[in-house]
Amino acid sequence: MSDPEAVRPTANAMRRALKRSRDGVALDLAEAAVLLQARGDDLRDLTASAARVRDAGLKAAGRPGVITYSKKVFIPLTRLCRDKCHYCTFVTVPGKLRREGHGMYLSPDEVLDIARRGAEMGCKEALFTLGDRPEDRWPEAREWLDAHGYDDTLAYVRAMAIRVLEETGLLPHLNPGVMTWTDLQRLKPVAPSMGMMLETTATRLWSEPGGPHHGSPDKEPAVRLRVLEDAGRSNVPFTTGILIGIGESYEERADSLFQLRRIQRSYHGIQEVIVQNFRAKPDTAMRGMPDAELEELAACIAVARHVLGPSARIQAPPNLVDEEYALLIGAGIDDWGGVSPLTPDHVNPERPWPHIDELAAKTGEAGFELRERLTIYPEFIERGEPWLDPRLLPHVRALACADTGLADEGARPAGLPWQEPDEGFTATGRTDLHRTIDTTGRTSDRRDDFDDVYGDWGALREQAAPGMVPQRLDGDVRAALATAADDPTKLTDDEALALLHADGPALDALCGIADDIRKTVNGDDVTYIVTRNINFTNVCYTGCRFCAFAQRRTDADAYTLSLSQVADRAEQAWDVGAVEVCMQGGIHPDLPGTAYFDIAKAVKERVPGMHVHAFSPMEVVNGATRTGMSIRDWLTAAKEAGLDSIPGTAAEILDDEVRWILTKGKLPTATWIEVIKTAHELGIRSSSTMMYGHVDQPRHWLGHFRTLAGIQQETAGFTEFVTLPFIHTNAPVYLAGIARPGPTTRDNRAVTAMARVLLHPHIPNIQTSWVKLGTEGAAEMLRSGANDLGGTLMEETISRMAGSSYGSYRSIKDLITIAEEAGRPAKPRTTLYGEVSEERQHAATASDGHLPELLPVLGD
Repeated sequence: MSDPEAVRPTANAMRRALKRSRDGVALDLAEAAVLLQARGDDLRDLTASAARVRDAGLKAAGRPGVITYSKKVFIPLTRLCRDKCHYCTFVTVPGKLRREGHGMYLSPDEVLDIARRGAEMGCKEALFTLGDRPEDRWPEAREWLDAHGYDDTLAYVRAMAIRVLEETGLLPHLNPGVMTWTDLQRLKPVAPSMGMMLETTATRLWSEPGGPHHGSPDKEPAVRLRVLEDAGRSNVPFTTGILIGIGESYEERADSLFQLRRIQRSYHGIQEVIVQNFRAKPDTAMRGMPDAELEELAACIAVARHVLGPSARIQAPPNLVDEEYALLIGAGIDDWGGVSPLTPDHVNPERPWPHIDELAAKTGEAGFELRERLTIYPEFIERGEPWLDPRLLPHVRALACADTGLADEGARPAGLPWQEPDEGFTATGRTDLHRTIDTTGRTSDRRDDFDDVYGDWGALREQAAPGMVPQRLDGDVRAALATAADDPTKLTDDEALALLHADGPALDALCGIADDIRKTVNGDDVTYIVTRNINFTNVCYTGCRFCAFAQRRTDADAYTLSLSQVADRAEQAWDVGAVEVCMQGGIHPDLPGTAYFDIAKAVKERVPGMHVHAFSPMEVVNGATRTGMSIRDWLTAAKEAGLDSIPGTAAEILDDEVRWILTKGKLPTATWIEVIKTAHELGIRSSSTMMYGHVDQPRHWLGHFRTLAGIQQETAGFTEFVTLPFIHTNAPVYLAGIARPGPTTRDNRAVTAMARVLLHPHIPNIQTSWVKLGTEGAAEMLRSGANDLGGTLMEETISRMAGSSYGSYRSIKDLITIAEEAGRPAKPRTTLYGEVSEERQHAATASDGHLPELLPVLGD
């Protein structure tokens, strides 16, 4: 029931809102709240227009007149939960489970028994439902997981999903409650779809004593909205919905729908929206609450259809509608959800599922055909990568109709191996891109799925607008300069911001102070490293909007190297004096999580003395989640395979306000920090980086520097800080008109100088990028606090694909020339800033760091 004190809308307000819905005009929140109260003739008017919107959407989807459902089994993996929702009968306590003879979790045999019986009855979906993280509340849950060898409940969910796939062929749909971004990465490879009800955005129902969600940490609306956004960022087909009649007002109910629309517009990842009516249950705190009336449910479905539009898939559970099927079909649903011929609705056990034949007959009486679908909707099967993991593709194809993407109703599930694709490391595509990028160039300025892979550009443009023009601050620059010169560790945030905005003589003074610090810490030597970049693939669907390197596997510029090609390039680099290979690649959906180990081993086996500096934090998380390992265990295994250090790339700006504009699906700030700290704890050193000059502001730079300094004080694991000016030319976020055209010269000088000042004395080495700035720009940064030039690279495709005009290679002589331009001597170094052996120096000097087959470098 909604707010009993709500004032009924006036007749004029209802007439205006109904007319706008009939005319197809977008509703605002106030109008939606009015229409939620439509009853009688007004409701019939509203549902008629909503049904027309639904019918247009079904026609556009290629299935006019079709209402879908999924034939499923319900697997209640555990009924323990850390939350205390006041209307829930699904959740119980350990003592009751023991008295009834049950374990804290279903055993693997119990899970597989349900799934096998479902498969025998023609079910195709295994719906895993469970309480949120019960081990956080119940010691008995923690003990069960420990005894059975699982780190947490989600590890058990993942393991059981794999067994269901392999032993029964049912497709898992996972409803484990609130998940982090990393949790979604762990579970995506084992389930074609996942879900979590939003329920409501009414925070007061969670925060106020007596509210239905009070005392339930996972029911905070902001937390649940974050899950929906992370699922969209992770390209997970996701089911969500609202629960009506739990005490929310009509305005709050409308807001819930508008929030779902916002998230769907941004990420296109919500595959269906459930509109569910509250049903009071005995033995709950809300047993005396009146049920949500069916007319109220119909009005909400109709408003949801108008707000979410024709392409939305909207569902109402058929066991909660008292056989008023025609009313809800007329209101605009196009799906009945999961229906089980075997298992009860464990959340609403008092409400049995209708027989499928009965549901088909009732649907037919309303003029529609009932068709079976899979747990993943046809639209997402058609989209393919990155929405469906390659390891699940055979399982989905075995049950899907090739023509419609709906279920092949004649197919019977059968277990199939859950394994990596057969291709593995096969050389494909434009594997000479590292050379031809400097001659032929890229085939086009953008990848073929530009309009889809990055999310909604319009929504992003609104989100990014505040960062387009950096704010100017009026601070006391003179006092800040005095503090920086006296003791930079005492700079306040206000003083640091004033310096980050410095220009003219103040900027010159700042750069002078930074250069003095550099001289005290590093002396005059400009260090460099003889290294080779090896980007082993550029196939990636993460959706980083600043990245012009990533390609679809079918794009003309896409490529993947074989292991032997990676090893060949490492060996070539060793022959001309390299001490390091820096290896990073796209997040290729076909490469297994163990592929990174194979890459490190291939280099070490071919060139045992080569330092392997490889795998960004994003790649580390990808490897860990694809293998089901913890980040710590994965890094330990990578180190054993030959990994020596990791690049601190994938940082961009360590502020999620900026990160979620720059990238659709890359790891959040907290996860980047977790990877870096874990690596340092394991003795794996890393660089640190910052990419700037896009949609960021100096306050974000300051926060980034403070974060890095804090990590370094804790771990002492950073070897250097690398400035990465944004290259805009072919960057999608710039082509879409959202980002600035890279940093100005002032920005570059201020960032370099303030990196020296704010990271002192914690990170002693500040590196500038000749790839992004050229000879003169790099020399200027050496006069502004930098002491390192990075490496020879030998090949460089990431910045060149983005539009950098400074080539892919610098010889040793070229790097010495840049140092001389700054009036300083140059000196080779190792990855960890140690001395280079005479043998390596001799090999490098003899070849000048040149690979014999390299083409001439483009001039500045």
